Amino acid sequence: MKRRILSIDGGGIKGVFPISLLAEIEAALSLRSIANYFDLIAGTSVGGIIAVGLGLGLSAQQMAEFLLRDGPNIFPHSPFPTSTLRLVCGMERYSPDHLRRALERVFGSKTLADSTVRLLIPSFDATKADIHIYKTAHHERLGMDYRLTAVEVAMATAAAPTYLPAYDSKHCITLVDGGLWANNPVAIAVVEAVTVLGWNGNELDVLSLGCTEETIDFKRKGHGGVFWVRRAIEAAMRGQSRSSLGMALHLTGRDKGLENVLRINPPVAPGRFSLDGVKAIKELRGFGYSEARQALPQVKDRFFSTEAAPFVSAKRL
Repeated sequence: MKRRILSIDGGGIKGVFPISLLAEIEAALSLRSIANYFDLIAGTSVGGIIAVGLGLGLSAQQMAEFLLRDGPNIFPHSPFPTSTLRLVCGMERYSPDHLRRALERVFGSKTLADSTVRLLIPSFDATKADIHIYKTAHHERLGMDYRLTAVEVAMATAAAPTYLPAYDSKHCITLVDGGLWANNPVAIAVVEAVTVLGWNGNELDVLSLGCTEETIDFKRKGHGGVFWVRRAIEAAMRGQSRSSLGMALHLTGRDKGLENVLRINPPVAPGRFSLDGVKAIKELRGFGYSEARQALPQVKDRFFSTEAAPFVSAKRL
């Protein structure tokens, strides 16, 4: 039987889209929890929050309700334009307190050791300027992260620069959003599966969910420096996502004619959704329903015919 991987991109409040899609599939197939059908889940930023929640036994429906309920408090309305505060004043727009309180309510004092699914949660260690990936104890060499609380891991992966301040952990390291280097974590998930877990790449089945993608013309005539100041981040993140997907496809056998990665990341018009655009929450939820309706025939037997083998953290044996 194939090993199944779920990968969820970062995207702030746009995470309502992938979790709504999963919640609708969960409901349509009468599943107890989406997480029971995957051997490994990777998620960055809001995708990391979703991944942790699923690992701790929450259903996709419960995680969708979490974002729908607490999203407006995490990203409260401000009378000042985002661009004014972030680019001119050089400050974070939102307090992390709302996010922390919301996470504490839903995760409590649980740790990564409580996850019933192998997890990969990217962050970035600003203290030594290096990548940082939180992992469950799914290999004998992984002997530290399992002690960390789910709240700490979620805060670290979601500390998006200019939106939320960097997260200072109890171990005195400063961490920021994993989206800086792995907003689409599908490649690191496949690499972990092949190199650390020893699974055959040809025998993986991967479901990769984005948070929608704007259709942007990066070659518009008459636009020079100002255009690229505004679009450089989008270009970098899109390039990271494309390369991550390409590596995952290659490692899972595309060169052998296999298509073991299913990517769902529908295009949307520029400006339709934004990382902190809470006014579009209901629309994002509806978008998730529509995409689930379309994807269900394709994913039903491929990913949800049988539950994955149970996983128990090596540190809880």
